[in-house]
Amino acid sequence: MPPGTGDVQLSVSQNIPISGAVIVSTPQDIALMDAHKGAEMFRKVHVPVLGLVQNMSVFQCPKCRHKTHIFGADGARRLARTLDLDVLGEVPLHLNIREASDTGQPIVFSQPESDEAKAYLRIAAEVVKRLPSPPDHPPASCSLPEA
Repeated sequence: MPPGTGDVQLSVSQNIPISGAVIVSTPQDIALMDAHKGAEMFRKVHVPVLGLVQNMSVFQCPKCRHKTHIFGADGARRLARTLDLDVLGEVPLHLNIREASDTGQPIVFSQPESDEAKAYLRIAAEVVKRLPSPPDHPPASCSLPEA
């Protein structure tokens, strides 16, 4: 969901069964304030917060490979400590991610071996580890109408 703790977020969290929430934020202070509010809102409505993801964590120049933390560094880590949560991973600010997304082909499909895709896949694995196990349900029986 988009940032914030407005009516939409509250309604969704109260009316749809949610196994857990992942808070995604850039590392800048203003974004982290929204992320903090979002995490607290999920806790108030008893939705487990599985962890934080730091989006646009670092930009690496494609020519010289120099890394720049455009939005700051380690903001999600600081917030995670404050909230007693784990950081599930970091997504870099990278042209390939934007270009792949714009074509409708997420980076994990269009360039699955890229470092950018691997960042998403590591995060997905961390989320899955933290999700509660689904309750055991017997298979639904299916009966055909008699002819």
